[in-house]
Amino acid sequence: MRIGLIGAGRIGAFHAGTLRAHPDVGELLVADADPARARQVAARHGGRALPVDQLFAARPDAVVIASATAAHAGLIVRAAQAGVPAFCEKPIALDLAGTVAALDAASAADAVLQIGFQRRFDPGYLAARQAVAAGRLGRLHTVRTVSSDPAPPPPAYVPLSGGLYRDCLIHDFDILRWVTGRAVTEVYAAGANVGADFFLAAGDADTAAVLLTLEGGVLATATATRYNAAGYDIRMELTGTEDQVAVGVTDRTPLASVEPGAAPPARAPWPGFLDRFGSAYRAELDVFLRVARGTEANPCEGRDALRALLVAEACEVSRRERRPVPVAEVEAAARACRLGGRGGWTERNGVVA
Repeated sequence: MRIGLIGAGRIGAFHAGTLRAHPDVGELLVADADPARARQVAARHGGRALPVDQLFAARPDAVVIASATAAHAGLIVRAAQAGVPAFCEKPIALDLAGTVAALDAASAADAVLQIGFQRRFDPGYLAARQAVAAGRLGRLHTVRTVSSDPAPPPPAYVPLSGGLYRDCLIHDFDILRWVTGRAVTEVYAAGANVGADFFLAAGDADTAAVLLTLEGGVLATATATRYNAAGYDIRMELTGTEDQVAVGVTDRTPLASVEPGAAPPARAPWPGFLDRFGSAYRAELDVFLRVARGTEANPCEGRDALRALLVAEACEVSRRERRPVPVAEVEAAARACRLGGRGGWTERNGVVA
């Protein structure tokens, strides 16, 4: 297969290595807004660097979009119009209007679009999903997620990130629905600034907590921070009437017990997301190549990105207005983004799909 990679930054360079090592990839084409960076990544992985226009003109069998977030929606539209299956890192866009427009274009072209929610391909989250589905926990009633970065991103990244809810916690919002099989119906979100001033200057929070109500009355909490010097910490706990399970609790979890005699973590914590989820990133691209060939169903469609973004948008409203926000309230805004009622969406059971 001839695969185009658009974006040669940190995650793009990682994807380049995965794609070039895949037995089904015969040629790798690399494009980036910085041509020198594209040439560097292409040279490192035996690919060919070229501008985006030439990449599409080369008629790749599929494209992987790992560019800056602001370019995602336009590249999705371009791939759809060219009839090229696309994999895109989250999010599709930083707002509902951009997300809606890209999904409408993909739907109108009947295009393949897989979204990069890599936690769905992590063995721990898969085992938790299976435990819930099998009834091992009994009646699920409480879920907790933790997302903690060891250090903040560069100051220049923050104004372009979409904020802590859209950039970081959006993974938690997606995995909550995927593991539990239940949609989020209401959120109550709070944010704080405990570190550098550039978060506050961007209108963002560096620390956040969200109380989420899921279908059936299941309660969930999701916390996130950019300041956890103990190490990269991603966890999920699920508790039911019969049992409870946890994802991400290992000998590398950066959590020290102060109980007498308790042993410290046996190994150093994961340095960051590429280390913690490296195998999941590779697995999702392996699946995408099969999706692009038409031999496997899409496991993470564009509407999954929209559903997670709706929760993130509800959190932003809640933080700003200091009130509980039903996700249905934000769904109504998403529907209003469709010009003249046209486009390829449908509503399934009252949920924008």
